[in-house]
Amino acid sequence: MSLAKLTASALAIATVSATAAAAQERSTIRIVGSSTVFPFATAAAEQFGNSTDFDTPVVESTGSGGGLKLFCAGVGVEHPDVTNASRRVKMSEVETCAENGVEFTEVLAGYDGIVMANAESGPAYELTKAQVWEALAAEGPLPTMWSDIDPALPAEDIEVLGPPPTSGTRDAFEELMMEAGCEEAGGEDCGGAGMEIREDGAYVEAGENDNLIVSKLEANDRALGVFGFSFLDQNQDSLQGTVIDGVEPTFENIASDAYPVSRSMFFYIKHAHVDVIPGVLEYAREFVSAQGPDGYMVDLGMIPVSEDAQQANLDAIENLPALTAENY
Repeated sequence: MSLAKLTASALAIATVSATAAAAQERSTIRIVGSSTVFPFATAAAEQFGNSTDFDTPVVESTGSGGGLKLFCAGVGVEHPDVTNASRRVKMSEVETCAENGVEFTEVLAGYDGIVMANAESGPAYELTKAQVWEALAAEGPLPTMWSDIDPALPAEDIEVLGPPPTSGTRDAFEELMMEAGCEEAGGEDCGGAGMEIREDGAYVEAGENDNLIVSKLEANDRALGVFGFSFLDQNQDSLQGTVIDGVEPTFENIASDAYPVSRSMFFYIKHAHVDVIPGVLEYAREFVSAQGPDGYMVDLGMIPVSEDAQQANLDAIENLPALTAENY
């Protein structure tokens, strides 16, 4: 072997050893990512901490994009072990992880609907995806009131509170609602500029904390909010869901695929931390054990996964197949 290769190998071994030593300085699992997955991950973390000898994991709501940025930045104690996402990791993020030596496995967290809702005391909204696009599209007609779109809609100013661009919910909303609505309304460049959201005040970026959006809706019952179904499910005493394309955002309608704006959620496990941060795989198994029809995630508003998907998740946790650009 050449001197250059020996040197490279020695450096690689030294880097791995330093990473392992640094990681051993931390005994608590660190989880970042999606605000939508946050309540499910928190429930799993608390159950895991209460039922095992491991520390209760620390779960942070950073948004899907923000979480993947932190996750893919590298390995070692300063980087998170698991990240949650309310949409699948992007190819660009897979490539960033690879560039920084981060090998990881993808696990299906569950299913969710993206809903619009307002306070129970406000007007009831029944909208089509095309009408939502007309209301919010930067390249659309830019109406001021909902009744400008259709006289049958409430004569209320358009004000929608939703997540920022770093959020997986925002990504999914743009793809599933805005792009689809653009196509239905006959807009142009629907997969690009046509699905971009206006920035003149009709849409208000309310941060990564969906609970904050809920509290703002309770204070302003004319405004609509955009967030995951679980937040509507947990606040049904104060919020009413917007009917989209004639379908109410209910657990049953999302589970049966009748509701038109639904998505998959994921979490990602960093391979380099599995053997040095205590309990990473055990936590992952706890999450998966609770995501089926009889699991406690259902009580939090998660749409459960099938038995086959649950078993596939357990197999992934056992075997840790790496998600790479080649098998994306």
